Amino acid sequence: MEKLSARLVSWASLIDGKTVEQARTSSTMPFIYPHLALMPDAHLGLGATVGSVIPTLGAIMPAAVGVDIGCGMIAVKTQFARHDLPENRREVREQIERAIPLSAGHANRTVVATAEPRIAELEALAEAKGFDPARYRGDWRLQLGSLGSGNHFIEVSLDEADAVWLFLHSGSRGVGNKIAQHHIRVAQELCRKWWIDLPDRDLAYLVEGTPEFSRYIAELRWAQHFALLNREEMMDRVIRQVSEWVGAPVEERERINCHHNFTESEEHFGKRVWVSRKGAIQADAGRPGLIPGSMGTASYVVEGQGDRMSLNSSPHGAGRTYSRSA
Repeated sequence: MEKLSARLVSWASLIDGKTVEQARTSSTMPFIYPHLALMPDAHLGLGATVGSVIPTLGAIMPAAVGVDIGCGMIAVKTQFARHDLPENRREVREQIERAIPLSAGHANRTVVATAEPRIAELEALAEAKGFDPARYRGDWRLQLGSLGSGNHFIEVSLDEADAVWLFLHSGSRGVGNKIAQHHIRVAQELCRKWWIDLPDRDLAYLVEGTPEFSRYIAELRWAQHFALLNREEMMDRVIRQVSEWVGAPVEERERINCHHNFTESEEHFGKRVWVSRKGAIQADAGRPGLIPGSMGTASYVVEGQGDRMSLNSSPHGAGRTYSRSA
């Protein structure tokens, strides 16, 4: 760990100057408490650095949570070992591709039976929170159980003992993105209205106790739950396809589902703060977590150590030197 300033600590051994400068700028916001923590995989993001843990008193910066609200991973350990798997791996890949819509903008053609109770749960939650998700994305129901694009992936993996694990990485899809974009704009408009001088317009914030803050938290939590249920729905489909491929039902030995773009109210250094993890996982002592490595190489099942200075956090995956297009 390196203390870069009174409000900025870093675990990143490989980090470029622009990323450090962006994190340093974010850490100067007056409501940061006690400090911003940079994870080992930190890299440039929109407003705030991806791979950062941002604790705030009485305010939240929506762009510091990110636009893929609730993005994260789910993994299931099966009873199968390497020798149980058929040789034809292309078969299971194609079965999974038929069961789960892939790529940006793709959704289910209809609401399938397994998704119905999850959609009903989300409808009830939205009603309780006083908003209609369709105002952001009319087809949000059809997106439940779809992967998306970018660095989202599905994999059938072997651990170091040759046990078979099922992994996938996804978030709140189009509806979560639209919710995030809306509240980022609201925060920017309010800061302009009140003549608040920001070092970066994407560090615009909402103040706790205002209607705008309450509305953001309500819709943020709904999107986080959508993301969690989206992963559950896809994993159930992956399990069905793998069961058919192997010729025996999958027995779940372990299931882990964790966010890495989210906000929670937590207590740190004696105060109740809003902790926005933008590309980081919650790593309380003993808490299981998932870290995707470089796609096509390895993913990791981890257990939190409850490190106080990191605000009980851990990296969410491999960083990158270049953008995806580069």
